[in-house]
Amino acid sequence: MPQAHTMYKVDKAGKVTTNKRACPRCEKGTFMAEHSNRYACGRCGYSEFKRKD
Repeated sequence: MPQAHTMYKVDKAGKVTTNKRACPRCEKGTFMAEHSNRYACGRCGYSEFKRKD
């Protein structure tokens, strides 16, 4: 399990953002794993493939 300080970023104004991509199907707070060619949700199985640009 990753440490909490690596999953979030705080800017100078105090706004907190996440470094991980959230799953569009699952509830808030469910993040997707980043693989070499895709993003995948371990909870529901949703996948988004990365583009080769």
